[in-house]
Amino acid sequence: MTAAAVSAAEISGVCPPQFAPVREAFAANFAEDRELGARFSLAIEGEVVVDLWAGFADRQRTRPFDQHTLTPVFSTTKAIAALLIARLVDQGRLAYDQPVAEVWPEFAEAGKAQVTVEQVMSHQEGLPGFPDEIDPALWFDWDAVCAKLAAMAPMWPPGTASGYHPITFGYLAGEIFRRVDGRTMGTALRQDLAEPFGLDLWIGLPDAEHGRAADLMRPPNMPDFGEITPVIRAAFLTKWSAPGGRGAAEWRRAEIPSANGHATAPALARLMGALACDGRLDGARVLSPGMAAGASAERVRGRDLVLPYEISWGAGFMRNVPNMIYGTGANSFGHSGWGGSCAFADPDRGVSGAYVMNRQSADLIGDFRARRLIDAVYAAL
Repeated sequence: MTAAAVSAAEISGVCPPQFAPVREAFAANFAEDRELGARFSLAIEGEVVVDLWAGFADRQRTRPFDQHTLTPVFSTTKAIAALLIARLVDQGRLAYDQPVAEVWPEFAEAGKAQVTVEQVMSHQEGLPGFPDEIDPALWFDWDAVCAKLAAMAPMWPPGTASGYHPITFGYLAGEIFRRVDGRTMGTALRQDLAEPFGLDLWIGLPDAEHGRAADLMRPPNMPDFGEITPVIRAAFLTKWSAPGGRGAAEWRRAEIPSANGHATAPALARLMGALACDGRLDGARVLSPGMAAGASAERVRGRDLVLPYEISWGAGFMRNVPNMIYGTGANSFGHSGWGGSCAFADPDRGVSGAYVMNRQSADLIGDFRARRLIDAVYAAL
């Protein structure tokens, strides 16, 4: 059976009649041969009401993509990192307007003494990648990468524009977190959120879980960045712009809070539900009232220097306006990942959702399959 042959009868999960158009959209993605394996989950007031999955977890089409499959979600991981930073701010242990150098003194080098936490979280501080060659295996050495970032001069004046940081964001946010909290983001995620709330979310996947991870089909072509600038090249287009040389197992093991989260769709939908529900998750407080709105409030808006879009950034969250990729809500926000995954929260409707898949597209944001599903949700609400 090919992925395209997945029929409506072979879609598993739950979908109330109200959301039949979502199931139809999910089936259409397979019928049009856009998927290998995929899962979509929708939560209302933090409760998962739609959860659909189908297809295959491996390229050979021998392993079903099922409710236990973990999917690499790439930059959708940034939404988790943003929530972890928001929790530190909420606890009074960090402030968004605080200079990073107050918690990470070495970061003051090369004119970065006044760069703030929210400038880092909104991709404004000018460290989107390394313009000069490094060994791609260096990305597996956390301390070495952080030392290079601390010493690096910004590629544009901090605070004047955003320029998306595909990989470096995770080291910057993660090191700020570690300097304040003492733990890595991966450890804090497990201890504070994943285990207490039963969320199948990981930043740094233990070997015992690798057998559940989906294989990826890479996109057929590179994204269209438009005119290639030194900033875009450093972020995405050098041989060393992403970790390499160590194999899939070491990649899964690493803790890179910008790029290598593994998750199920319902776990992401529930976590984003806390942001859609003013900080409540399963009746408990994950954030104080108003904190989710503060974390998602606009820090910068304009033509991004890396992604070929106008983007409004919160403190680590991609805001729905102006691109409207997360439904109709003007106050919705979330994050998208390389190849098509996404997770979003709509605080006006108390709605959250997540889409994960293992056949990647070349879309940088707003993957057609995810938008089709989210549009079907809002048509049904």
